[in-house]
Amino acid sequence: MFYLTKTPGILKAMYKSCIWNFSPASNAVYLTFDDGPHPTATPFVLEQLKKYEAKATFFCIGKNVVEYPEIYQQILQEGHTVGNHTHNHLNGWKTSTDKYLENITTAQQYIHSPLFRPPYGRITPFQIKHLKSSMPGTKIIMWDVLSGDFDPGITGDTCVQNVVFKMQPGSIVVFHDSTKAWDRLSYALPRVLEYCKKQKLEMLAIPS
Repeated sequence: MFYLTKTPGILKAMYKSCIWNFSPASNAVYLTFDDGPHPTATPFVLEQLKKYEAKATFFCIGKNVVEYPEIYQQILQEGHTVGNHTHNHLNGWKTSTDKYLENITTAQQYIHSPLFRPPYGRITPFQIKHLKSSMPGTKIIMWDVLSGDFDPGITGDTCVQNVVFKMQPGSIVVFHDSTKAWDRLSYALPRVLEYCKKQKLEMLAIPS
């Protein structure tokens, strides 16, 4: 499985209308969690975030919000922000623009947020243009550090290293609160949070 754990500058330049990271001036990092809510992983993440006095952003799949509304409400009640991750985790490169936008709109009925993250980071320039036109104020949030927790071919310790060696102030970091990522997420997240605390990095939610 090939993927880049650190987003190259050329990709950011190609999709410059998307948000890849924030200014390092605040000495903050932005932890994000994709694909929830999940009945096991999301409560664990919330517990760990509370333990380390951290805030984060959850990019939720609409159908999962429908299935686990109480967990979704807990995310909001505990002061985190949420974003739209489509209703059915669609790959924009393999989906027509009309169907893709319709799926985002369906999710928006349950996820009231201007933040959007395309599943797999795969969205076409044409889809970006039409999304911003049809939903003014939408902020497309990408990332500059990928933990790799979705990859069964690596260990939880490798996920920790992927984050702590490549994260810097202003970084947007991706984890997944999902079944697929659980083994690595449950190992890596507490260790990354502890690292951030020791480094005096503030852990903030992306403002919506």
